[in-house]
Amino acid sequence: MSDKLAALPRKRLAHLPTPLDELPRLREALSEMAENGVPRLFIKRDDCTGLAFGGNKTRKLEFLIGEALAQGCDTVITAGAAQSNHARQTAAAAAAAGLDCVLVLFDTVPYQGRDYRRSGNLLLDDLLGARVIVEAADADPAKVFERVMQELASQGRKAYFAPVGGSNVTGTMGYVNAYLELADQLEARGIAASHIVHGSSSGGTQAGLVAGQMLRPGGPAVLGINVYRDDTQAMANDIHALAVKTAEALGADLPPNEVVALEAGYLGDGYGVPTAQMRRAVETLARLEGVFLDPVYSGKAMAGLIGLILDGRMRAEDNVVFLHTGGAPGLFAYAEEFSDR
Repeated sequence: MSDKLAALPRKRLAHLPTPLDELPRLREALSEMAENGVPRLFIKRDDCTGLAFGGNKTRKLEFLIGEALAQGCDTVITAGAAQSNHARQTAAAAAAAGLDCVLVLFDTVPYQGRDYRRSGNLLLDDLLGARVIVEAADADPAKVFERVMQELASQGRKAYFAPVGGSNVTGTMGYVNAYLELADQLEARGIAASHIVHGSSSGGTQAGLVAGQMLRPGGPAVLGINVYRDDTQAMANDIHALAVKTAEALGADLPPNEVVALEAGYLGDGYGVPTAQMRRAVETLARLEGVFLDPVYSGKAMAGLIGLILDGRMRAEDNVVFLHTGGAPGLFAYAEEFSDR
């Protein structure tokens, strides 16, 4: 770990290091369909970070909550979609740190499943004691946050704003640390991995991994599967800009544009909207490896990894790590997508 990373305020929340497991039955099953062979497959279990059913946001929140505490804040505010994993983990992190939490959730996902607005992460947000404010999809975020911040200020509260997905330079440090952790695990086991593949959305996870790659040259390349928005190139540009700012803050070499690899084709009709490929990927990993993915992020990301393998874009001699970013509580909000009854 770099000295600058180690010096940052941090509230320890996660169970680290998370496991690095192999996926032999998935590899065997894909071998029957892939003409050019299948790489050795591993899974980095960031669904096992431990806080409120785990997930990748816990790593980011260690630094975000650390900064909030260092600033003397008593309340954390964040935003997301109705079934936001980041919101659920922020509520849990705030509770663990003794802070109040306000979640501003925008009803932006067009999915209309019967359990979407009453189960999954929304149920857990309430159990964690967060104040949940639900806004319409067309609400002006700036006006909403201004109203909430003014209300808290009038009550004498000092609020800390954590961005969507925890994706700013502070939060991104969690995935700089994750890249270094994974590199250590691979080195200890004598595994030369070619890629780490994950679902990319608000950008903080991928930007942190890319910045970590600058601190640890020779490690696996980072490949994001776009599960967030239609304009993949604009999204890649935003991720690169955040990765550059993160590397600058750490005194690392700046990542070139081409190091941000983002794969399109697996988003479907939009963020949070189920796809047939996602459903197959979720069912496949559950039935072959006993691992639950989620319908919004890791399910689509695994569909992307499987697609790349079947298209011959991953070599049989490669070692590929799939980063499981968590989100399994979302399965309950999408229950009818996986039920034949």
